[in-house]
Formats: sequence, C-alpha cells, structure tokens
Amino acid sequence: KMNNAQAKAATLLEESKELTTRKEDAANQAGELTNRKDKLQESITKTETDLKSAKQELVSVRKSAKEAEAKRKTIDAELEKIHHSLRDANDERRKNAHETRLLEAISALKRYFPGVQGRLVDLCRPSQKRYNLAVTVAAGKDMDAIVVDTKQTAFDCIQHLRNNQIGSATFLPLDSLKIPDPATTERVRAQLDQDGRYRLACDVILCDDNMKQAVMYAVGNTVVCDNLDIARELCFGSPSRRGQGNNHARYKAVTIGGAVISKAGTMTGGVTSEDSSRAGRWDQREVEKMRERKNELEAERATLDSLGSGVVEEERRSSRGSHSSKIEELQSSVGNLTNRLQYAKSDLDFTKKKLKEFVVLINSTKSQSEAVDKKLKNADSQVESTQASVETAANAVKDAEEAHYGPFREKTGIKDIHAYDEVMGKAREDYLKRRMVIREHLEKLKAQKDYEDGRDLGKMIKKKEKSIEAVETKLAKAEIVKTEIAAVEADAKAKLANTISEVEAAEDNEKEHEDSAKDAQAAYKEVQNEQRRLGKSITTEESNLERLRAKLHETLQKARVEEADIPIIMESASGIAGADSRSTRAKRRSGGNISDEELDQGDSEGDGTSQPLSQMSAVTTHFSQPFDSKVMQDRNDTEKIDFSLLRPQLKERLSDREDKKIIKEFDDKLQKLISVIEGMTPNMKAGDAFNSVTDRLEECNGEFVQKKNAFTKARNGFQEIKKKRAERFNRAFHHIDTALKTIYKDMTTSSKHPLGGEAYLSLDDSEEPFKGGIHFNAMPAGKRFRDMERLSGGEKTVAALALLFAIHSYRPAPFFVMDEVDAALDNVNVRKLCNYIRQRSSDFQCIVISLKDLFYERSQSLVGICRDVATSSSRTLTLDLTKFDRGQEEEDATTRTSRGSLKRGGSGASLEPK
Repeated sequence: KMNNAQAKAATLLEESKELTTRKEDAANQAGELTNRKDKLQESITKTETDLKSAKQELVSVRKSAKEAEAKRKTIDAELEKIHHSLRDANDERRKNAHETRLLEAISALKRYFPGVQGRLVDLCRPSQKRYNLAVTVAAGKDMDAIVVDTKQTAFDCIQHLRNNQIGSATFLPLDSLKIPDPATTERVRAQLDQDGRYRLACDVILCDDNMKQAVMYAVGNTVVCDNLDIARELCFGSPSRRGQGNNHARYKAVTIGGAVISKAGTMTGGVTSEDSSRAGRWDQREVEKMRERKNELEAERATLDSLGSGVVEEERRSSRGSHSSKIEELQSSVGNLTNRLQYAKSDLDFTKKKLKEFVVLINSTKSQSEAVDKKLKNADSQVESTQASVETAANAVKDAEEAHYGPFREKTGIKDIHAYDEVMGKAREDYLKRRMVIREHLEKLKAQKDYEDGRDLGKMIKKKEKSIEAVETKLAKAEIVKTEIAAVEADAKAKLANTISEVEAAEDNEKEHEDSAKDAQAAYKEVQNEQRRLGKSITTEESNLERLRAKLHETLQKARVEEADIPIIMESASGIAGADSRSTRAKRRSGGNISDEELDQGDSEGDGTSQPLSQMSAVTTHFSQPFDSKVMQDRNDTEKIDFSLLRPQLKERLSDREDKKIIKEFDDKLQKLISVIEGMTPNMKAGDAFNSVTDRLEECNGEFVQKKNAFTKARNGFQEIKKKRAERFNRAFHHIDTALKTIYKDMTTSSKHPLGGEAYLSLDDSEEPFKGGIHFNAMPAGKRFRDMERLSGGEKTVAALALLFAIHSYRPAPFFVMDEVDAALDNVNVRKLCNYIRQRSSDFQCIVISLKDLFYERSQSLVGICRDVATSSSRTLTLDLTKFDRGQEEEDATTRTSRGSLKRGGSGASLEPK
C-alpha cells in the first residue's frame, strides 16, 4: 500500500511538472505572437502610408508626362519647320578653305589687336533679302575688307600677317577713310526721293553708327535700281532726253540682279558663282542662327527623351518615351505595396487566430494543473498517514523480533538481525523491481497489441483510394478544360496578332515617307556607332593579341633560358614512337602509381622524345606585327610543341585569376621540388655542367662585348656622317640663301625701285633640316608680300632664274642651256636678264633659245636652224657678232664695260626663224 501511494504521488508530480512546462511554452509562444501582431500592425500602417504616397506620386508623374508630351510635340513641330527652312536655304553649303583660313586669321587679329572690328560683311547686312546681290556687287572686294579703328592698327595687322606668312588682306582704318561729301550724298538722296524706283545703296544697308563711314567708303553714292532698264534710264536718261545734251548728273547704278553701270557709262552684267556665294553670306548667318536654335531644341528634346530611356522601341514611337520608366516603376511599386498589404493583413488574422488558440490552451492547462495539484496533495497526505502506520507496525515488529529472534541471534552469533534482514530485503526489493518492470512492459505490449488489433486499416486504405480517384478525375477534367482554354487563347492571340499587324502596316504605310529620312539617318548613325564599336573592338583584340604574343615570347624565352625540356611533335617514325611513349607516360601518370620524378627518369632513359627549343638571342620584337620574324619564329616553335600531355583543365581558356592561380600552384610545386632536390644527394656532374655553362657564358659575354663595340662604332660613325651631312647642307643653304638675296635684288633693281626686291629661303626644321621642307618666298620691288602662287608669270620667272643662278654660284656648272626662259618677261625684265648674263659671262657660258630681239642684240654669236629645200633636211646658219661694231648710242656704260668680258665668255643665243 505504501509503494502504491508513493508511485501515485510520483506520477502526479511528473504530470504537474509536464503541465507547468506546457503552460510556460504556451505563454512564451503567446508572447511571441503578441509581438508579431504588434509588428504586423505597424507594418500595415507604414505600408498604407507608402501606398498612399506612391499613388499620389504616380498621379503627379502622369501629369508631368502629359505636359512633357505636349512640350515634345511643340518642339517637334518647331524642329520640322527649321528642317524645311534649312533645306530651302541649301543647308549643305560649306565654307571653302580660303574663307576658313581668313576667319581664323581675323580671330587671331582680334585677340592681338583690340582695334580690329572684323570683316565689313559681318558688321552690316542688307535691310531686305532681295538687296543681297546688289549690295555685294556695289561694295565689291571692300565687303571682305577688315575694319580697324586707326591706320596704325592696320599697319600692325599687316606686319603680323607678313611675319606669320598668313596671307594678304585689305584693311579699312576708320580714322583715315575718304568718303563722299555728305552734302553731295544728301543732294543725290533728295533727287532720288522724287522717284520711288531708286534708292541709295547706303540706305538699304543696316549697320551700327560707327560703321557708317566704312559702309559709305565701300558703296559711296551707288544707286540701287530694280532692273537694268530703270538703271539705264537713270544713267543715260530717257530716250526723249538723250538728244537734249548731257547736262544731267552721272551715277553709278547697280541692279538687284547684279548688273552695274559705272559713271563712265560702261555696263557689266552677269553673275558669277563667286558673287552668288558672297551674296548668300547674310543668308548663311540666318542659317547659322537656325542651326543654333535646332541644336538647342534637339538638346532639349534629348533631355525629354532621356526620361523615357528604359522604354522599348514600339512604346517610344507611340508615346515618345516621356516619363514612361518612372511611371512603370511607380506602378510596380504600387502593385508590390498592395500585395504586401494583403499579405500582412492575412498574416495578422492568422496570428490573432493562433493567439486565441494559445490563450485557450493556457487556460485549460491552468485548470488541469490545479486539479493535479489537488490530487498531489491528497496523495501526499495518504503517503504520510501510511508512513505513520508503517512506523507503528515497524516498532511492533521490532519488539516482536527481539522476543522471537533473540535466541536465534545468540545461537547463530548474528549481532544485528536487521542488517541481515536489510541485506536480504535489498535483494528481495531488486527482485521485485525487476519483476515490476517486466510486468509493466508486458502490460504495455498487451495494450499496444489490443490497440493494433482494434484498428481497421483496410477501411482507411479504401477511403484514401477513393479520394485519390476523385482527385484524378478532377485533374483529368481540369486538363480537358485547360486544353480548351489554351485553344481559345491561341485563336484569340492569332486574331489579335493579325489585327495588330494590320494596324501596324497601316501606320507604317502612312508614316513611310515621313520616317524614311529619319530611319536613314538613324541607320547611318548606327552604322557609324557600329563602325566605331568594331574599331574599338578590333583595337582591343589587337592589343590582347599583342599581349598574348609577348607573353608567349616571354614563356618560350624563359624556357630557353632555363633549358626546360619541352615535348616536341616529331614528323618521323621516331616522332611517332615518341608520341606513343608520351601517351604511355600520360596513362602511367593517370594511373597515379608512379611519381613525376620516376616518369622523368624513365623518359630520360629512352630515345629522347622531347628536346629543348634552340637558344635564341634576345632582340627587340614588334608583337603588333603578325609577320615579324620573332613572332613567326614563336608561332613555328609553338606549333612544334606537343600539348597532348597537358591536363584538360590547362587546355581550356582560363580567366586571369584562374591563370594566376595555376601559375602560383606550379611555382609552389616547383619550389617544393627544388627544395627536395637540394636535400637529395648532390649531383657529382654538376661541376662539369657548371664549367660548360661558364665557358658558354664567357663566349656569350665576349660576343656581347664585340657586338656592343661594333654597335658603338657604327653609331658614332652614323652620328659623324649625320653631322657632316647637316654641316654641308647648312653651308650650301646659307650660301645659296645669301646669293639668292643678292642676285634677286640685282635682277629687280631699277631707277624707280633702286633697292630692288627681296627673296629668301626658310627651313621647316632648322635643327634637323632633312625632316622638313624648304620654303621659297619672293617679294617683287614695290609690292607687298604674297604667296608664290599669287605672283604673275614674269615675277615667277625672275624668282626662278634668281634661285637657279644662286644654286649655280655654290657649285658652278660649265654652261647653261635656257629654252625660252623669257617667254613670260616684258622688255624691261628681258633687258635686266641680258645684262645679268653678260655681267656673269666670265663665270659660265650660256646658250639661250629665244625669240626676243634683245637677246640677239646682246649675244656674242647667233645660231639659226632652217630647212634646206634642196636636200630636204635641216640647215645651220651661224653669225659671229664680234666682227661687227656695236657702238650704238643707246647702250649704257655697263654694256660697253661688259663687252670686253664677253670675248672670254661663251654666251650665245640660237635663232629660230619663223
């Protein structure tokens, strides 16, 4: 009874602890659910706020998109208008090279000299477009003149142009221009105001007040007329007045069509392409303004389009892509926030439901715990009462035992019967405990057997099978419905695609002509972009290829220096055997039973299927050139290498990181092998190998020193020859330049210009003259500086002869043969040439073929070629002029003085009879 009470109390205690634990777990989970509910409520509040702000922003962006679309349409309309205007104004017109150079020179002059105002054509413009040609013809070349403030500024600008050899230009100094008398201008204006068909050219030109003087200088009192008949009537008078005399005033008249009647009565008509181009310069300024406006509108249009850069092409064409990316992003954000709000609300409901369940569980657990505590108290009181009765009975038993077991203890000698009884009791209790455990286990097995026997598993299996069949039936019906829906959907999509294609075709046909130019421009830009991209790709690939070639060269060079054994593909039978041995080696290596050192030892014992590449001397290699000798040598050496022994991983193309990783692994492995080799028995043949390497190094060093000395000697020789060449060239150049200045001045000196002209030579690169060219410039006497191509034929001839005689003065030739060099010369220059030749007749002989009488008169002898009719061949006639008296009065003292020198010279001329 005592054991049963204790067992019952222990069971109730365990049940109480389990209920307490369950209650604590339920309380913890309830607390977690409460926290989750609070967080979900906060998240729902925040999501609702974000959703509201996103919807407001979406409405604002859509409104902004509509405004941007309206602005884009306005810009497109204005751009289309500007495009039409540019096409009408010949937008393809470009400035020629001379005008571009002149504009650059004017910009430079404005920077250097503040008094430069600019070209007159840029400082004024006609009041109406129809006067463009008339104003251009009236002003003539002065329209391209540069307006400056003072005469000194003009001189400074001319000197700047001359020093920098920029070219020539006309300058109009405002402080010294002579313009028609204002009274005369007013009188002419008053006479013309009586007839509305005439107007002064200065009155149809718009300009600033400070530019009026330059405009008056350019056009004067020129009168602009509508046509040639009106101009003729103004200048020559009406037919009825022509016979009355010439008392009417003289005018210079210009028609709108470009015809001119001068004050002298001469008439000039017709318009050249240059005049038309010059007349269109004012229109060009309007075109430039339209271009600037077009660039501004295109920039603004590009800014608007950038807002919709994420839209596909079809949407861009329809809605122009304005704010589309932002709208799609906001719509996506609104959808995400809505879904998040729905999920949060459903999660909140589920949390509240679970929280209620745990509250109910906590309450039920609490009531159960209270009932168990009551039962536990009752069990404890029962155990205490039982314990008291047990103690009473134990005392009685003890007294009885003393009375009963006293003789037995005295007889057996057992001092403590209780100890004996306790030992026996313990053994009995162990037996009882084991028996109770076995019985409890047996009861559990019986209860489990009864439960399993009572379960009806067949019924449950049939129920599950029926549910599976029902689900499969529903699934089959759903598949049929899905197939039908898919067919309907495919038909609808096909109809929709046909409809869309028809609509797109209609729209394309409507916009075909309008979009053709835009598509062509877009295609052209795409082609250009693709060309630039391909160019960049090609450059990148070439640089990569060059880097790989350099890396290959470095690897092969390193292998040669380190004398690494590289497997080579052999073409002979021995090569095939070597390949077999290498394959056998690869198989042995794949087996993993033999180390690399053993394989190397085995291969070294064979016939030698691998051999090192030949040692090459290091020279500079251009790896960007595919046909460079070193690159081709590296390519040939690489083709001979057998890559079949490489692991599959090394045969693949690796990234830089993987490549570095593998190289690091190889280096680590190499270091380990080196350390292992160094720890092994030393090679006794290392001394011999070292001696051979040392001998070869000494040979290489000696060869290197020889090559270095030869290189130094060759370089010094080259520098010496280069220096001598430069010295000889400079000596010849300075001599010819000095002689040219003297000879040209002598040939251009006259009584009107006693100082003569100037001519000189200049080098592009004075330090290294052979890297540049030589410029020859000549400035005839009394004329300003200009380019050689702007000189006349006679001026070019004199300059060329002066240069020829200057070159001859440095390395004299025995004689000259000149074939009609005087063809472009007038009599004055022919006389100067004859005098110069006679003065230099002591230095060289000269044979001149000429048709000018001056050469005949001043020659020493004449040779004529004519036809012999009798023999039908050429015949030669000679005449020695030294036998005749040349004492003419018109010959000056120079001619008489040089006559004695002509006896020593061989100057002569050939006569070609007509």
